[in-house]
Amino acid sequence: MSISDLYSSGFRNRNRDHFAAIVRVALSDGEMTEEEKAFLDRLARNLDISQELYDQILENPSAFPVNPPSLYEARLERLFDIARMIFVDHIEDEDELRIMRRLSIGLGFSPDNVDLINKKAMDLIHTGADLDTFMEEIKRMNH
Repeated sequence: MSISDLYSSGFRNRNRDHFAAIVRVALSDGEMTEEEKAFLDRLARNLDISQELYDQILENPSAFPVNPPSLYEARLERLFDIARMIFVDHIEDEDELRIMRRLSIGLGFSPDNVDLINKKAMDLIHTGADLDTFMEEIKRMNH
């Protein structure tokens, strides 16, 4: 999978808001570690976020509305995007998976089962699951 495979028109339309949400979660504890900064740098490149927009979001992420999707399907799509970005990046270390955990909780997944959901998400991405298969499998876990 190449980075260019990530960019459907729907994916492009969500990039800025999605990145702003990720920044807000990363900054939610009041600080940003070097690992989180490196993750955001890679993510910005993957999402084709300009340096100017990147700086604006980092300076004031609350200026960009962050509304976790109310529809479960939209949360699953964002989780799919996050898992794909981590996979494409070829780095699945503890820091990146910890950030994925925080993002997943921010998306509205329960802290009680978020680790199982994220493990299943990454397993599905590794097997090349498409969005429909991904959503079906994650839904199956929760019902």
